[in-house]
Amino acid sequence: MKKNNPITSGCTASRRRFIGSAIALAGSAVLPPSFLHAGGTDETPAAQKPKKDKSQRYKIAVCDWMILKRQKAEAFKLAGEIGADGLEVDMGSLGDRQTFDNKLLDPVERKIFLEESQKHNIQICSLAMSGFYAQSFAERETVAVMVRDTINTMVMMQVSVAFLPLGVKGDLLQYPALRPAIVERLKMAGRMAESAGVTIGIETALDAAAEVQLLEEIGSPSIKSYFNFANALQKGRDLTRELRLLGKERICQIHCTDEDGVWLENNTRLNMSEVKKVLDDMGWGGWLVV
Repeated sequence: MKKNNPITSGCTASRRRFIGSAIALAGSAVLPPSFLHAGGTDETPAAQKPKKDKSQRYKIAVCDWMILKRQKAEAFKLAGEIGADGLEVDMGSLGDRQTFDNKLLDPVERKIFLEESQKHNIQICSLAMSGFYAQSFAERETVAVMVRDTINTMVMMQVSVAFLPLGVKGDLLQYPALRPAIVERLKMAGRMAESAGVTIGIETALDAAAEVQLLEEIGSPSIKSYFNFANALQKGRDLTRELRLLGKERICQIHCTDEDGVWLENNTRLNMSEVKKVLDDMGWGGWLVV
């Protein structure tokens, strides 16, 4: 998944414009209040939340690695400066390790992150296993350890959603033979997540109909779709149709991104007003993550 990187000018004002104007979802300065205030759902536990407007239906978060602050506590301050409501925190690099290089397992580091979240009024919307963009979820021997470490961190950080991209080496369109292994491992991850009361959102290369079939095959209420605009747009799919096919209950969070090279406000193939209408009609609410 490629994302627009908001750090292109080094200027706080332009970063804030990226969140507010380019995404066209961040607040009433860009859209009417009805966009954000419509009831909706919120995946983040109450104990985790800094004070926010409870009626805000859609909230904007940024990925810490996309603002060049991967697993760094100062990401909260920067997220606040650029106008975000929340932060998706990465689990750390993977490489050839048995599990993620995750400093959040250290209680001292974890305390710092939680204090920074409260200090800057930035919620942790999700944890990300971004290492699987380049690693094979189907083939790595210690996947169970990685999933366990992620879920344990979620529980300790009071975060209810984790992002799991199946990535290049888990692309079921290119590698259909990996499907049985991926399904079995996701069933395992689903059991672990369900026991902990958390959700793992997967990003796949499949179209919505095929992703529904995959989720039904996995058969876990704790494995859902972490929908990414870019996957649909780059393959020429009807984005709003994909959202409707997946439906409200299957989508835990959304990466509202497209490929690099164009600001979302200038993206002619992404009609955010139409997307908003569809999400409103679906009754979906939650985190839109850049």
